[in-house]
Amino acid sequence: MAFSHLTRRATLALGLMALSALPFGSTALAQGFPDRPITLVVPFAAGGSTDVVARIVAQKMSEDLGEQVIVQNVAGAGGNLGADNVARADPDGYTILMGTVATHALNPLILKTKPYDPEKDFAPIALLVVVPNVLVVNPELPAKNVAELLALLKAKPDEYSYASSGNGTPLHLSGELFKKMAGVSMQHIPYKGAGPALNDVIGNQVPIMFDNLPSSSSHIKAGTLRALAVTTAERAPSFPDVPTVAEAGIPGYETYTWNALFAPANTPQPVVARLNEAANKALKDPAVIERMKEFSATIVGSTPDELAAHVKAELAKWTPVVRDANVQMD
Repeated sequence: MAFSHLTRRATLALGLMALSALPFGSTALAQGFPDRPITLVVPFAAGGSTDVVARIVAQKMSEDLGEQVIVQNVAGAGGNLGADNVARADPDGYTILMGTVATHALNPLILKTKPYDPEKDFAPIALLVVVPNVLVVNPELPAKNVAELLALLKAKPDEYSYASSGNGTPLHLSGELFKKMAGVSMQHIPYKGAGPALNDVIGNQVPIMFDNLPSSSSHIKAGTLRALAVTTAERAPSFPDVPTVAEAGIPGYETYTWNALFAPANTPQPVVARLNEAANKALKDPAVIERMKEFSATIVGSTPDELAAHVKAELAKWTPVVRDANVQMD
């Protein structure tokens, strides 16, 4: 009888030990999550495309979650400062990141000292939207389409330059990918931001630029810039007459800016699932759909696993471009 009693006690103890080995309170945490405001870190300054997308989505997520999702801009180091802050945050779902192609593909490839691992240090939540880039030229440039631009570049390979928002930015590397796939040469002129670069293209100091479509759209409509092609696989709904780079002469070319939500690594799966549910629900809201359309953003939505696969594919895509362009930054 004593043996039987000890066996029962031992069995009970082992069961309690097994329960304690599970992620601490993960089920209870998910059931009560959230019970306070969530901070959504935008790793860039207020007013940019990433910030706009974050605020649109955060408002609707707040309604579904029953707690405020508060956007906090933590700009610096090309997005690395804010991303690193989230990577080091408590993995409880109350601090999340609006990640981009810069934070989760380009910066990790370009920086000599890497503050975080884009795959190991984050728990993917959901891919939200993709925002097209656009190839624009000054209207005085004698190229009304991509074919004519390629002819110019091949006829005078050392004469033309293109502007971007800075070294190692998605817009810079969009130009480098264009050069690589088209077999042409252009000198890269980096600026401290897209605004100054746009001003010089409009003023014809530099004739060519790759830019985010939202920031160029008003200039395209005004005729101060000519749009030759968008960089996504499909045409942008806001500019249906502008072809893609791929259909205009460089098959397979595709670049874009994307926005996605990430939590710190080791965030409990039920919490990630709840955030994913709220994010995807927000993307289906008619008001959000309309705002994103106005902003030239294409809504995607995804599972956490699909976002993880997307990050892996982006790293694979940009690795040879960064290597061939010899882009390295401290």
